[in-house]
Amino acid sequence: MSGITVTPGQTSPHLMQVAFIVDDVEAAAKAWIATTGIGPFYMVPHIELTEMTYRGEPGEGCDFSVALAQSGGMQVELIQQHCDRPSAYRDTIAKGVQGFHHFCIYTDDYDACRQRYVDQGFVVAVDSKFGEMRFCYVDTSPALGCMIEIVEQDDAETEAFTRIAQGAADWDGVTDPIRPLFA
Repeated sequence: MSGITVTPGQTSPHLMQVAFIVDDVEAAAKAWIATTGIGPFYMVPHIELTEMTYRGEPGEGCDFSVALAQSGGMQVELIQQHCDRPSAYRDTIAKGVQGFHHFCIYTDDYDACRQRYVDQGFVVAVDSKFGEMRFCYVDTSPALGCMIEIVEQDDAETEAFTRIAQGAADWDGVTDPIRPLFA
């Protein structure tokens, strides 16, 4: 497959993101920048999911913040859950513990991608929306040791992913290491 360039806003069956649960999203972003040189990180504070299904039942919602950065063809996502409600995040990473949580697939055939995992017997831990964009977390931890997030291709999301990738390509390693994604 040499010669193929994969970008975060490009849909295909590739893993485009690696995600970690952290205790403090801003402190974690600063640690990633200092340790790896990856950046800048784009912050989205206090995302409140009000309509979600948790393991097949109506969920209570979830309040979390994320920081996103690009490293080559892979996006890095740091997630801090602010509430104590049940979630896909707490299913595999306990409160007060930090660690790897999921890989993400960005797809223009959301229903077929999601169904592929369900047909294999995996449980959908969370179904929700961010704006009009659907996403879910499939609990593939019995097979992979982590979850898989599936995100539906959406023009606004593609623009945000492209902005994150371009920010990394243009970054001087110093200026504005932590930035708002949506200003």
